[in-house]
Amino acid sequence: MIRYLTAGESHGKGLTVIIDGIPSNLKIDERELNLILAERQKGYGRGGRQKIESDRAEILSGVRFGKTIGSPISVFIRNNDYENWKSRMSITPINQSVDEFLIPRPGHADLSGGIRFNHRDLRNVLERASARETAARIIAGAICKILLKEFNIEILGYVVNIAGISTNIDKKLDIKDIIKKIKNDKVDLRYPDSKKIPLIIKKIDSAMKKGDTLGGIIKVIAEGVPPGLGDYTQWDRKLDGKIAMALMSLQSIKGVEFGAGFSYANYSGSFVHDAIYYSKNKGYYRKTNNAGGLEGGVTNGNKIIIRAVVKPISTLRKGIDSVNIKTKLKSKTVYERSDVCVVPAVSIIAENLVAIEITNALMEQIGCVELNLMKENYKNYLRHIRKY
Repeated sequence: MIRYLTAGESHGKGLTVIIDGIPSNLKIDERELNLILAERQKGYGRGGRQKIESDRAEILSGVRFGKTIGSPISVFIRNNDYENWKSRMSITPINQSVDEFLIPRPGHADLSGGIRFNHRDLRNVLERASARETAARIIAGAICKILLKEFNIEILGYVVNIAGISTNIDKKLDIKDIIKKIKNDKVDLRYPDSKKIPLIIKKIDSAMKKGDTLGGIIKVIAEGVPPGLGDYTQWDRKLDGKIAMALMSLQSIKGVEFGAGFSYANYSGSFVHDAIYYSKNKGYYRKTNNAGGLEGGVTNGNKIIIRAVVKPISTLRKGIDSVNIKTKLKSKTVYERSDVCVVPAVSIIAENLVAIEITNALMEQIGCVELNLMKENYKNYLRHIRKY
């Protein structure tokens, strides 16, 4: 089982992630991890923080001579911006006053977190609740993606809607074709419909001028996932439940759906359920995939399809009505620095979080703590599927 834990504040010394359960003898290259971190920082509409940081993963343990050794992997990502925040984020007491963050932002954890932990300076909340923390999380996912490639399982996250401009051009494409379309996108929106990108840029530019922010919808697809991963026997072992929880834990996501999702409400069961067929060449198969590759919490062999809605981020240059928690007077939220649109970045983070959950389900099904033994077990499992 893959377990991971992150630590660190947005403007602290850095972020740390410890990943436990990765099998031994998996090749890991820091350069691959850094490519993922670089992708997370891209995207039209990102803020000034991305110009300051150039995220680099430093593996501290769990890897020797380029291969995992079975022990926990720890990775550190230094915050370059810490040099500008040393006094405000000092670990030891300092002999000077520090401006307190007193005006909670609607949509953020500021007020609720302050109440929970009894913080009177809300910087204690926002520093950890910040989406900066996801830079550590995607390292765990990136390592899981490297492992999944050994089993020919591919996962991709991308954008299908920004500010209401939607596309379904990807509907009948596989991952390789979607990647080709995304690579043609020179502004790093991870949006496969090149004809609509100018409209999105206009929307983002307009929001930027107004001091506002924009949301959208991301999509994650996984190909090559065999049937039988996940579990229906207990509520907390269902794979779709675990994926939904992982995605809902992202700072900007407010809703998740699989396959046809909420549109199930519009049709009868005879229309939406994926009829089952069988042939000697294909085995069991479906002509449709409204279930999004999961039934009863277990994979059915179809492509896994997930969509999630990303809210506009809550730090707005023009501010929103709020209350100063010290004076209790009406106030406008304070703007420090933020993004206008983070939807492309969220799609990359989501891709990696889904990879963690699929990896867990795979390891639970085939076992082993060593890569080559895992591969042997996987071959046996595929033979079982073909014979069933």
